[in-house]
Amino acid sequence: MIKIILSTALLATTLTFVGCNTVQTVEKEQGLVLLQSNVWNLSQIGALEVKTGPDAGKLPSIQFDQTAKRVSGSDGCNRIMGGYSLNGQQLQFTDMAATRMMCSDNMQQADDFNQALARVTGYQVYSNTLRLLDRHGNVVLTFKRVVTP
Repeated sequence: MIKIILSTALLATTLTFVGCNTVQTVEKEQGLVLLQSNVWNLSQIGALEVKTGPDAGKLPSIQFDQTAKRVSGSDGCNRIMGGYSLNGQQLQFTDMAATRMMCSDNMQQADDFNQALARVTGYQVYSNTLRLLDRHGNVVLTFKRVVTP
């Protein structure tokens, strides 16, 4: 009788762990799909809100091309482009380049954005929010998903 109870308890525990792992895997896969199939507009650099409005200039944005493993977007002043690689929740940008236009109103924000982008080693996607993380797990850039009607 005790063997049956122990076997049942062991089976229930195993199924619980397998079920939890499956949920985590599905969430990661959904995050990967969201990451690579949307345009993301910057909302925060670190803890600082990004300026928006008519006099704030162009909003920084980023987009991932899953097929070509390329990233493109804008730092709010210049176009940015490069490669990227993913390994689980790790994200690395490679061979990043940018145009070199002069923008009097957005240069500091563009510089801050590019410096933060260079520190990215990971990501998290939750519904309409993309968080890019540094090697310590700190959020360095936060984006909101662009929802097209």
